[in-house]
Amino acid sequence: MVSRIIPVDAFDLVIFGATGDLANRKIFPGLFRRFLAGQMPDDARLIGAARTEQSREEFQAQIRAAIKEFVSPSKQDSAQIDAFISRLHYVPIDARGEAGWPELKALIRPEVINAFYFSVAPALFGDLAERLKAYGIAGDDARIVVEKPFGRDLASARALNKSLAEHFEEHQIYRIDHYLGKETVQNLMAVRFANILFEPIWNSQYIDHVQITVAETVGVGGRGSYYDKSGAMRDMVQNHLMQLLCMIAMEPPYHFDPDAVRDEKLKVIRALQPVPPQDIVRGQYLGWHREDQDTPMPGYLEDCEDPHSKTESYIAMKVHIANWRWKNTPFYLRTGKRLRARTSEIAITFKEPPHSIFDEAEGSWQPNQLVIRLQPNEGMNLKMMIKEPGPGGMRLKQVPLDMSFAQALGEEGADMPDAYERLIMDVIRGNQTLFMRGDEVEAAWAWTDPIIQGWEERGDTPRPYDSGTTGPDDALMLMHRDGRRWRHIK
Repeated sequence: MVSRIIPVDAFDLVIFGATGDLANRKIFPGLFRRFLAGQMPDDARLIGAARTEQSREEFQAQIRAAIKEFVSPSKQDSAQIDAFISRLHYVPIDARGEAGWPELKALIRPEVINAFYFSVAPALFGDLAERLKAYGIAGDDARIVVEKPFGRDLASARALNKSLAEHFEEHQIYRIDHYLGKETVQNLMAVRFANILFEPIWNSQYIDHVQITVAETVGVGGRGSYYDKSGAMRDMVQNHLMQLLCMIAMEPPYHFDPDAVRDEKLKVIRALQPVPPQDIVRGQYLGWHREDQDTPMPGYLEDCEDPHSKTESYIAMKVHIANWRWKNTPFYLRTGKRLRARTSEIAITFKEPPHSIFDEAEGSWQPNQLVIRLQPNEGMNLKMMIKEPGPGGMRLKQVPLDMSFAQALGEEGADMPDAYERLIMDVIRGNQTLFMRGDEVEAAWAWTDPIIQGWEERGDTPRPYDSGTTGPDDALMLMHRDGRRWRHIK
């Protein structure tokens, strides 16, 4: 199978915060890979902007080093790197002052697509938007890309949306969530809506429950003081897991159109029922000292430098959607730091057949499951019951029909674009399908806020859990009391 590379039109892309970690790890390496793939036109230009006073040559050296570190050695052709680096410009700029803005305007070509990536703290979004308009840099067709967090509650999200809306129309604003750029997430829509196989049984009559897991092996590390102001609920559930839940639960849109898709996602968020305290488990990881480590690994309280912190590094919850399709079908969400393995997956577990013609002695029945792997090794796995090979009667056995993208698509699957690559190219194309709309963000906070306020008012303390495990024991009970079990984190 040969991947089709469709070049985009000529553009000027300005990356504010161009000296930051995200720009160096993801944005510029991703753009270099799109350049290698032939998707970037010859007259595309990339303009870095940041507070740091440095020359264009010094900035180019910085990005060259980032490519060396974060791009596969197999793609590091010196001539290609030189060609890419030649497209880079740099402007020292003051986001809240006047320095650098006239110089930036002089670089921007109004006749090509103009896009501005705000890879900065949300507190600067309004200042950047205001100056882009005040200096006449961003026209009516310009696009801005903003990174999460989109507020920390409903009030701040509304204020953030209002500050952007004062200068840009909604169709110009691209709120980026890199989970929606993953190949498997997009393939989920193809599996549901391009095949007759699943959609007729994609409802509470046939689906027993859904599990969504995003597990990380790392702790909060050097960003402990920042993370302690958000926690797993704000950092992961309100955005990443919420978006995955919407992709699973949404109704078919009338067309694969940005607003049609986002209208259906918004309906899911608004149909989420309040979550009672007994359906939520919060945890904090403990430190550990393994024999193969020279120094002990600190726990969450040490990482965040607050021995009294009640912020969760883990959360598990049972969620219900109040509509006809999903009545009485629970969605179990969990995410956490310092867990057993790094994995992200969605598992749809189907109900048992209404009547079994096989005796129990002929094999224990296990449910059909569709498992969508987001990381690592993106792909899908459908578990089915078959006859175990060999003589001796009808013995049942569960087997997986496994599709790893890397194996199924050969070299193309092994070299799929990173989520940031795909999403940035969508910005240049003007396609907002995989980006969140303002009302979607606000609806998510409207559901999240009462949950957070509830445990803060009760003074709930997160349950401790050992690093390298699957989380607090209470999370196991959340499933066990319903007669279900979490899938293994592996």
